[in-house]
Amino acid sequence: MIHTTSKGALAWLAAIGIGLIWSYVGAFDPGVWLMEVFPVFIAVPLLAWTRPTFRLTTLVYVLILIHALILMVGGHYTYARVPLGFWMQEAFHFTRNHYDRIGHLAQGFIPAMVAREILLRKTPLPRGGWLFFIVSCICLAISAMYEFIEWGAAVSLGQGADEFLATQGDPFDTQADMLMAWIGSMLAQVLLARWHDLQLARFQEKAAS
Repeated sequence: MIHTTSKGALAWLAAIGIGLIWSYVGAFDPGVWLMEVFPVFIAVPLLAWTRPTFRLTTLVYVLILIHALILMVGGHYTYARVPLGFWMQEAFHFTRNHYDRIGHLAQGFIPAMVAREILLRKTPLPRGGWLFFIVSCICLAISAMYEFIEWGAAVSLGQGADEFLATQGDPFDTQADMLMAWIGSMLAQVLLARWHDLQLARFQEKAAS
């Protein structure tokens, strides 16, 4: 799926498969692992199903792969125990493991480009301020929905949801998570819009030829 060739698709799927195997083997908590990586099990079949009729740009497929790997790392260790987060905590004197914040930044960054591509290709919405605003709102809505899922897990699992939530005692964890997703959605559009537009133009040229 990374390229227009079947080899690219197989490489993309192989990376996902290897990542899932690594993530599951020796996972801190298999139940938490399943909850953390569950979006991957939804996204991969959906992308495989839509690829023949609505193939996305290389950039978006690569971003989706990166997001999947972030989820797999979090699922393997649990977000509060990821070594990168401990390194950040020590290096920058944070009060907690902030790998969870990276996950929520990605939760805005990657969906922003997916939403941008769908809106530009499937609606008459032009590039500009309204596109930026609507994409940001979509990402905030996704973030809010995920927080609802975490709330449901907390209610149904009680103390057992602590590893999944990774709040680490922060009473404002939900608000911080949504803020990171919002920042991620804006960063993606500011940093990647021009690159994305170039890929869309090439992609549409190939589709027309």
